[in-house]
Amino acid sequence: MGVPITFLDKYNPDQFEILGMANSARYLGDFPCYTIIKGRKLYNRILIKRRNVNED
Repeated sequence: MGVPITFLDKYNPDQFEILGMANSARYLGDFPCYTIIKGRKLYNRILIKRRNVNED
């Protein structure tokens, strides 16, 4: 799941594993396309994975 960087202040390493960063760039053919809202590119998102809380 992709979450904003503000997630880090609530991050619990026992509950979630950080997998990496999701780039906000998309490609249409050979041309990069960015999602832009009100003239600003969106921030990259952090990819996380929920850990199994019942791991033994």
